[in-house]
Amino acid sequence: VVDLFAARIGARFSLKEGTHLLATGQVGSKRVILVKPQLYMNRSGGSIAPLVRYYRIELNSCLVVHDDIDMDLGSLKLVRGGGSGGHNGIRSIIEKLGSRDFPRLKLGIGRPAGRMPVDRYVLSRFDAAEQQVMDRVVETAADAVECFLTRGIDEAMNRFNGMDLR
Repeated sequence: VVDLFAARIGARFSLKEGTHLLATGQVGSKRVILVKPQLYMNRSGGSIAPLVRYYRIELNSCLVVHDDIDMDLGSLKLVRGGGSGGHNGIRSIIEKLGSRDFPRLKLGIGRPAGRMPVDRYVLSRFDAAEQQVMDRVVETAADAVECFLTRGIDEAMNRFNGMDLR
């Protein structure tokens, strides 16, 4: 999602301090900072929190995009904040920011079938049919990011929450 959005606004990523890839761009009159943590997922907060502080970003302007196994494959949802929902990357961000009050864009990936361990499932590749669904999700999620930036979270939630892209 972040790669696609960066391409749409002509932003290019570069490695910064070994902890994250960073790109900057413009959406309308707004300066946009895109970040891809390069630490282990459960340490994502170590990349995000220092940047939020350095750039003095208000938390309600900091949209975190992440997967969610508790949502069906092909769904997406914007939320204003909340707990980690068991997501270790979100838990790390909450811990390092000292707040749960930042918007998220959750991408549903569904739960593993059978007894497959969750960590193995989230690191595995999608099959061909699942990948087609996720391609639609990524396109739509990039649209949701743009809507969030240009129209705000309320309009983005109204427009994108509840979509079924299967």
